[in-house]
This record gives sequence, C-alpha cells and structure tokens, in this order.
Amino acid sequence: IFNRSLELCEVPACFKRSTIIPIPKKPKITGLNDHRPVALTSVVMKSFERLVLAYLKNITGPLLDPLQFNTIIPTLLQTKLTQLSVPSSICQWITSFLTDRHQLVKLGKFTSYSHTTSTGAPQGCVLSPLLFSLYTNDCTSTSSVKLLKFADDTAVIGLIQDGDESAYRQEVEHLAAWCSLNNLELNTLKTVAMIVDFRRNTPALPPLTIMNSTVPTVESFRFLGTTISQDLKWDTHIDSIIKKVQQRLYFLRQLRKFNLPQELLTHFYSAVTESVLCTSITVWFGSATKSDIRTLQRTVRTAERIIGAPLPFKNCIHP
Repeated sequence: IFNRSLELCEVPACFKRSTIIPIPKKPKITGLNDHRPVALTSVVMKSFERLVLAYLKNITGPLLDPLQFNTIIPTLLQTKLTQLSVPSSICQWITSFLTDRHQLVKLGKFTSYSHTTSTGAPQGCVLSPLLFSLYTNDCTSTSSVKLLKFADDTAVIGLIQDGDESAYRQEVEHLAAWCSLNNLELNTLKTVAMIVDFRRNTPALPPLTIMNSTVPTVESFRFLGTTISQDLKWDTHIDSIIKKVQQRLYFLRQLRKFNLPQELLTHFYSAVTESVLCTSITVWFGSATKSDIRTLQRTVRTAERIIGAPLPFKNCIHP
C-alpha cells in the first residue's frame, strides 16, 4: 500500500482522517486558546510517516540549522522542500498528506461534524515537527543579532552598543515580515521584551512595537521551561522548581502508605521528581547561589526520608 502511495504521490483518504482532542494547556481554562489540539491519526499512517521521516532526515539533516503547526501552506512547503533537494515525488506525496484532511473534534462524549482542511500539519502526526522545522528553516537572522528557534518558540537576542538598537529592531521587523509572508502569525499577546543591563544608570529605551502592538518589557520570562531574570539570577526559577517538586513529593508519600518497595518508589522519584530538578540544569546550576543549592538539597533529603534509601542525585547538587 505504501509503495503504491509513493508511486502515485498520493495518500489514501482513509489515512488522512483524524480526531482532534483538545488538551488543556493550564489548570484554569478561560477560552479556546487555552487548549492544545492534538490529532489522533491512523496507526498504519504513523508507520508510513516514520519511514518518510527517516528518509527526510537523511536528506535534509546536514542542511538544517540544529535547532505554529496549524498554518503551514502545503504548496509553499513543497517549494521549500524542493530547494532542500528533496525528490519531487516525495514533495508531492507530502503535499497530498497535508491537503484534504478530514478531521473532527471530540470532547468527552460530544463529537463535532467532520471538517476538511488543507492547511497546517496536525499536532500528533509523526512528520509534523520535522515539516515545521523545514518550513521555518529559511527564517534566519540578517545581522549580528542572534535568532534562537525551537519548534514554534523564537527568541531574538541583540547586543546594544552605544545606545544603537537599530539592528535589533530591524531583526524584529524582518521576523514579523517573514512570518506574514509565510502565513505564520506572531502571537503578540505572548511576546515580551527583557533588557539585561548592569549599569547603575540604565537609559530608558523606547518600547518595542510589533504589528502596531506594544511589546511589554518584563523583569523575567519563561523560555522553554526555564525562567530567565534580567539580573541573570535563578531565584525565581529555582523557587518554581521547588514548588513543583513539593507537589510531587505528596504523591510519593501517598505511594509510601501503600507499602510499595523502595525500588519502585525510587523509580517514581526518578521519573516524576528528579526529572523536574534536572530540567535545564546545565543552564542555571553553575551560577546558582549556595542558598539555592541548600534548598535543593533539603528537597532531595526529604525524598530520601520518604523512600528510606539514598538518592544518587543528591551528590550532583553539592557545591
């Protein structure tokens, strides 16, 4: 079936049906934007996708910079894939994969009517992350300003010297123009600016504007799960880590009441609690204060008392 699909450069309609499950992004839901639409697709199609994924990675891997799924334009993606030397038959197959997709939304016992779409790569498909990376691969910085991309999260980092921030502002304008040209929308509601300046007298800079929307200047922001503060200290981030760990220690205590063996409790700690402690640890641990490290150590010792066995991670957070 798959060989025939590749030969005809067409994906069977039965493999392009998907059920969209809205997954809440945060505990309190206030609107539709607080949900992440995850597509449940054919298991057989996922197997086909993995074969194409391995093939695409083999072709485009060396060309990619090592780094909003719903707005990809298939014809534009096909053009970009051709520029990356992807064979035309595979490009046409991917276009067929992304067009005329039938999807419906299911929430609890309620199901919507089926809707046909020819835009975007469904979140939940095997190919979607790579296709989005290929789609945004030509979004690069045009000056000394650094452009950091991870999936649909992007950060623009500029060094302002002698009060000249023109290069930084031009890069932001270039990014906004590129997004508009490629049918991607910059979410100005989630966009913030942060200034890192250790001078005593910090000059006031005019606010940044994107598409007639003023970008708020903040003292800290969360990027890829790590809270970065303008003083480059990690108190706020470590406080959030401790809060998450304490919530997970509650479940560890509940499991202990059921007399689970130490080995299972240790596995639970490693998977659910230690994973939180280790997230982006190479970024912030080296410059964490001794007070912050002692707070982390106390948290690990609490877990040790609950489990009744030493935990190896404690050795990693000694100053």
